[in-house]
Amino acid sequence: MTAKNPPILRALISLSDKTGLIEFAQKLHDLGVELLSTGGTAKAIADAGIPVKDVADITKFPEMMDGRVKTLHPAVHGGLLSLRDNEQHVKAQAEYNIPNIDLLVVNLYPFEATVAKGGDYEDCVENIDIGGPAMIRAAAKNHGFVTVILENKDYDLVLGEMAENAGATKLDTRKKLAAKAYARTAAYDAAIANWFAKTLDLSTPDYRAFGGNLKQSLRYGENPHQTAAFYVNGDNRPGVATAQQLQGKELSFNNINDTDAAFELVAEFDPSHTKAVAIIKHANPCGVATGSDLVAIYKAALKCDPTSAFGGIVAVNDTIDAALATEIVKVFTEVIIAPDVTDEARSIIAAKKNLRLLITGALPDTKAQGLNIRSVSGGMLVQSRDNGCVDDLELKVVTKKAPTEQEMADMKLAFKICKHVKSNAIIYVKNGATVGIGAGQMSRIDSTRVAAQKSIDAAATAGETGKLVEGSVVASDAFFPFADGLLAAAEAGATAIIQPGGSMRDDEVIAAADKAGLAMVFTGMRHFKH
Repeated sequence: MTAKNPPILRALISLSDKTGLIEFAQKLHDLGVELLSTGGTAKAIADAGIPVKDVADITKFPEMMDGRVKTLHPAVHGGLLSLRDNEQHVKAQAEYNIPNIDLLVVNLYPFEATVAKGGDYEDCVENIDIGGPAMIRAAAKNHGFVTVILENKDYDLVLGEMAENAGATKLDTRKKLAAKAYARTAAYDAAIANWFAKTLDLSTPDYRAFGGNLKQSLRYGENPHQTAAFYVNGDNRPGVATAQQLQGKELSFNNINDTDAAFELVAEFDPSHTKAVAIIKHANPCGVATGSDLVAIYKAALKCDPTSAFGGIVAVNDTIDAALATEIVKVFTEVIIAPDVTDEARSIIAAKKNLRLLITGALPDTKAQGLNIRSVSGGMLVQSRDNGCVDDLELKVVTKKAPTEQEMADMKLAFKICKHVKSNAIIYVKNGATVGIGAGQMSRIDSTRVAAQKSIDAAATAGETGKLVEGSVVASDAFFPFADGLLAAAEAGATAIIQPGGSMRDDEVIAAADKAGLAMVFTGMRHFKH
């Protein structure tokens, strides 16, 4: 009968990523393992002078149909699936001359990479692996006897156990590798399914699957009693998932969430037209400013709510220079993220060794299609990304008074920021910078009042009297259901208002704006963010 941990005597290796292949194959050969392989992998092993058999030697069939058919054969799958302690299986193997395959080393055709680099439809389809997933699933199912490796980082683990256990691996290790195998094929199939859904514009396919690969194990989640990890899904949009961390402590769950929110906000602004700085705390902006001078706009963003900015995230849509770095490090900051940083600025930031510095190389396209996913009890909510932009909307002046050119520019800025603030969101902007932000309140009038009060507090911190919102414009992420919110904004000092419109009481709200001498614009689009 078969030993509890049978030795690995035969391995089938078929790799698209051949990193570390030759050294691994040589060590298997040195341990007395017979090597089977296919196509380019077999050639690479043979060219290195390592004995290897082609899979065709056991299937008695050559590769055919441009390599689409090579391992889909009973001689392969029988060798992977056979229960070594089952007499019927052993008898069938002997009758049909099916050798055991004790180790499967496979990685899949690079479908995700092909999609990420913009491959055309035919190229993507050709990179859908069939034989690889079939073999992986077979080997993983039979983990009582078969070891399966998908990544070269597991080579040393398996070789080490073989050296210590007379050529065998431990059952617990085989179980863990099998679990990884099924997770990998699930993520692979999810990528294919979602590519088809996107390509065919299927907004609500009958089945949805999502997958990713581990980027980082996190110490904990939002709170210390929660476990967490960071997974990436192959979406190459520049951002926190693709960024290079140049310095600082490991990112936490909350750091990642907040940094993503910050960078998505500044990406709304093309740096060739306007530079932008956003300071984020708990995924909400506490200050945003735009302009031509990075130091000036950072100071303007900070002025909006310097108390909340302490321990926040700073995002910039342009290269960080020495002058900006000097200002940022004056305030305790958790993370800085930007497309690039000068060497001088990097040296300045390096003095704060715990400050995380992330460089992305580019900005994400905020108008690109994508999905947002949220779990609910018993299921998940899936929606398209909010890629609406006020610049693309036909704005409608609905009051007797029209906004000035400056008011219109500030209103567009305020409405762009609304998209990134938890609803109910009220944003006051003056001269290209936020001067009051009300986020996440249960009623819109509360958000209006919170933002106004915070502007009074910010003015006092700056040594000024009054409130920063005096003479500002205000944006609301959704319509005002009653005139009270609008009147509260007017009382705070706003002179112009931008909002989606669409309330049953729009006429009432417009009349109130006219009576207060306000200019008001409707966008026809709302930006709820829950």
